[in-house]
Amino acid sequence: MLRLTRRPPRSTAQTVLIPKKETAMPRQVYFTTAGGPEVLHLDEVPFNNPGAGEARIRVDAIGVNRADQMFREGRYFYPPNFPSTLGYEAAGVVEAIGPGVTEVAVGDSVAVLPAFKLTDYGTYGDYVVVPAAALVPRAADSDPVTAAAIWMAYVAAYGALVEGDPVAKGDHVLLTAATGGVGLAAIQVANRIGAVPIATTRTPAKKQRLLDAGAAHVIVTSEEDLGQRVQEITGGQGVTTAMDPVGGPGIVEVIKTVSPGGRLLVYGILDPRNDMSQGLPTVEGIEVSLYTLFGVTGDPDRRQRAIDFVTAGLTDGAFTPVVDSTFDFTAYAQAHQHMESGQQFGKIVLTVQH
Repeated sequence: MLRLTRRPPRSTAQTVLIPKKETAMPRQVYFTTAGGPEVLHLDEVPFNNPGAGEARIRVDAIGVNRADQMFREGRYFYPPNFPSTLGYEAAGVVEAIGPGVTEVAVGDSVAVLPAFKLTDYGTYGDYVVVPAAALVPRAADSDPVTAAAIWMAYVAAYGALVEGDPVAKGDHVLLTAATGGVGLAAIQVANRIGAVPIATTRTPAKKQRLLDAGAAHVIVTSEEDLGQRVQEITGGQGVTTAMDPVGGPGIVEVIKTVSPGGRLLVYGILDPRNDMSQGLPTVEGIEVSLYTLFGVTGDPDRRQRAIDFVTAGLTDGAFTPVVDSTFDFTAYAQAHQHMESGQQFGKIVLTVQH
């Protein structure tokens, strides 16, 4: 049995309410060295009782993200502490709450949004403890697979396009490698605020799917010149905002599509050729910066604005999470292999059987 030691041991006296005695040990995915999907293992762990400000949930579905891959590989913007679990997203039911928790109650159906570090918490388990502030209520009859596919993607897109320095109506937005969860959510967010989403993909087969998903224009980078096509689409103006999850040498071409006074937000460094020790390129008149959603989820007021914005879009049908595939919880390695293949269109979700 694995005993994860990322957080201090908990006393049962800390727990305000535990509704029942559990008969089976929880399972959690963990890794003890950085590497590929093969470093991930599943083992039983002790039940953690939630401390102050925390809740324990019975997990029904888990969102799989590129951040999980990079953290597992040791290429994330902070390193893992071994043994380490992983996972930012999940959907489930609250089973216990710690002292001072008012956001949720035992029995609530909830989703987890990324509002913590993976060195402190993780969602790859069938019972997990997370900060109560990271839980979003959901309808009891809502689909847990869909609920587990929402918050990373839509809050990341909201933070980039709406919060702080909002994209204006009519602005062109470039979304590179747009077939991932964040790219597809950003297409929908751009459309909701009246911007014009330009999506890119390396694969011609995905062009029509991106158009069907709401992209106003799609550039197939294996067949078309990115800069030339952006100039044609924007009438020579360029885009005001570009979002790129890849980095690497291709970032130079992405920068060229941005209009003076515009910005490039790098929200991932998936290209293994990235050398962040050299920093990001600097271009006069253009903002080039690393972007994470934690500036939104780490601030209570911004987090609530994001929740309200995303909830409104889900309610009126403007936002429809795209789920590529589901894997059983025990097939976590296969899910990561599928993610690394680059074949997916939308989110990958693990489902948990109880």
